[in-house]
Amino acid sequence: MPAFTDREGTCASTRPAYGAEAPYKIHGGCGLMGICDESGGLMSGKVAIRAMAVQRDRGNGLGGGFAGYGIYPEFPDHFCFHMMYHDERARNDAETVLRANFQVDLAEPMPTRRVKGISDAPLLWRYFLVPNARKLEEAEMTPEDFVVHVVMRVNSSVDGAFVASSGKNMGAFKGVGFPEEIGHYYRLDEYQGHTWVGHNRFPTNTPGWWGGAHPFTLLDWSIVHNGEISSYGINSRYLEAFGYTCSLGTDTEVAAYLFDLMLRRHKLPIELACKALASPLWSEIDRMPPQERAVMRALRAVYGPGMLNGPFAIVLGFNGGMVALNDRIKLRPLVAARQGSVLMVASEESAIREVLDAPDRVWAPKAGEPVIARVEVRETVGVS
Repeated sequence: MPAFTDREGTCASTRPAYGAEAPYKIHGGCGLMGICDESGGLMSGKVAIRAMAVQRDRGNGLGGGFAGYGIYPEFPDHFCFHMMYHDERARNDAETVLRANFQVDLAEPMPTRRVKGISDAPLLWRYFLVPNARKLEEAEMTPEDFVVHVVMRVNSSVDGAFVASSGKNMGAFKGVGFPEEIGHYYRLDEYQGHTWVGHNRFPTNTPGWWGGAHPFTLLDWSIVHNGEISSYGINSRYLEAFGYTCSLGTDTEVAAYLFDLMLRRHKLPIELACKALASPLWSEIDRMPPQERAVMRALRAVYGPGMLNGPFAIVLGFNGGMVALNDRIKLRPLVAARQGSVLMVASEESAIREVLDAPDRVWAPKAGEPVIARVEVRETVGVS
């Protein structure tokens, strides 16, 4: 593991009201980061907090969040649902659905601490569970498809309840606030993970609310996003044909579901899935060697409605690593760096320099070319 610098992300803030910010529409806003130790070494959540604190000015305090992987080694085979509830009635309704479909081995409030600047938090609970064997057999689904079905049902039909994350050995921690505030609120300094992604939100088209903060997740996929996906309409209609319900009112949601569709259900290699989502221009495809050109044309034909249009930079976290991707003409910033077994990406190089004391290499990924980290998970001693 590389050495990390010592500075901590500060936690302070008086944020402007949404009404005071909305007229400015800073479309280049939002900051993101992802860090992955490909050796499987564990990093404290403080690392992610510090990387996002440096990018504080990219947001306006209306959304921040993180996702960590490898954080629940005591429950490696359980799906962990991080839940947000408007009130106790919503919790009771959602728990009725969960207990009817899963064996719930642990249900508890999320550990949090009081933090200045964080207010009006929903009820936050987490559940470690496995699908009910009889229900799974009746549904004739894989465990993953069964979980997706229940997540869609809760998010779309249980009023006041929202599934923040639903993967194995991972969790999403998000809310309304600056990311360093959110990180301290959820006590991320007490977690260790091999991969972390983080986000600082500057809402431009939707209001800031706890469920609308990034990351957006499904199973163990988590997406943080800077930009605007102008193809949301056709993307969401395409996903509905495969059983996905886009109910959260944000363009980022479709990216999480598209990755699940292509990578988990259709078994595409990561590289091809990225080419389907950020397809090369037709003029570039026409100049490719014949075999590559045929593959790219097939991807455009099959996944045309799933292609993401508009300016974006995204980081996808998952239990096997992470992927960072820009739109095909790179209209949003993204910088990458490597130090030993650690690969890191961020909106700004300053976030990388805050965490990695001596990067071996720093570069700006080309438009539409993914930066991929793959983890060899093993037991290791964590570092902070």
